[in-house]
Amino acid sequence: MSRITILGGTGYTGSNIAREAVARGHEVISFSRHAPESAIEGVRYRTGSMSAELPDLVSSADVVIGALAPRAELATGLTDVYATLAKLAAQAATRIGIVGGFSALRPAPDAPRMAYGDDVPPQFATEARVMAEVIDELSASAPTGLDWFYASPAATYGSYAPGEDRGTYRTGGEVAIFDASGSSAISGVDFARAILDEIEAPSHTRSQFGVAY
Repeated sequence: MSRITILGGTGYTGSNIAREAVARGHEVISFSRHAPESAIEGVRYRTGSMSAELPDLVSSADVVIGALAPRAELATGLTDVYATLAKLAAQAATRIGIVGGFSALRPAPDAPRMAYGDDVPPQFATEARVMAEVIDELSASAPTGLDWFYASPAATYGSYAPGEDRGTYRTGGEVAIFDASGSSAISGVDFARAILDEIEAPSHTRSQFGVAY
């Protein structure tokens, strides 16, 4: 059993990860700005100031999952939050996993991340670029010895397209995954399954991976 803390644990991704983690017998703490509308049995919920609470959240966990979105006050501050998380985690020997977006992946090996191109819809462009900057910063400047991973879901993913529990998924590296029909999709349940499988049996140390069917 691991002690897993989820930053942004009341959001769509965070809630799915928390639910899967509890079902597997892990000890789960969810940290967010607000209490959940519907609590998941077995999850401990904490709210408060990220800057004040982060040191304790990191030191008391085996794994910290960052499922935060670059919105509201984090629209310009998320990269700093994750940089601080990386430093604290390195000091505490805590593993961290960051959930990014599809646009942080590359369309082909060595190609620029999709977030830096012109194909991202304008309403998502700023968030996509921030999440791409997070993985670039980790890749270039993560503290020596920090155990981290960065997971990107498929293109069709989110509360607007929850999908079904297929009990399967594929993972890749930095390049986006598509099926034979050119589709890139993953359900919330199966993406959470991929995150927990990575926590329980690490295979992407200090690297990014995509998740899709």
